Amino acid sequence: RQFKKFYYRGIDLDSLMEISTEEFGNLVGARQRRRLIKRGLTRKYYALNKKLRKAKKEAVQGERPAVVRTHLRDAIVVPEMVGSQVGVYNGTTFNAVEIKPEMIGHYLGEFSITYKPVRHGRPGIGASNSSRFI
Repeated sequence: RQFKKFYYRGIDLDSLMEISTEEFGNLVGARQRRRLIKRGLTRKYYALNKKLRKAKKEAVQGERPAVVRTHLRDAIVVPEMVGSQVGVYNGTTFNAVEIKPEMIGHYLGEFSITYKPVRHGRPGIGASNSSRFI
């Protein structure tokens, strides 16, 4: 079966891997562009990319790379990260996220939910006036 080739804004993944951060910054949305080009990236984001590169290099061929844990929820997913495993901190735990090509241009925090979704069920004690007489 032929798999659909991934394109980001008309550019295939192989070409995306080779372009510079500044050229990639011109492809993403306005918020990410301001972050990548205007303000630049600080040392901690380069350190994260370096750790991801190292984990990917040390991984056995055909195996997933080791999970790299990070608190950087505001890190933008760049093409270089694709295929890596990142443990994104959500306030209590590190949620393992496998970076896929579709995630390019998004923030890491979008893939690690920080709250437990509400499960609407029966009301608990103290939920209404009628529960006083139980």
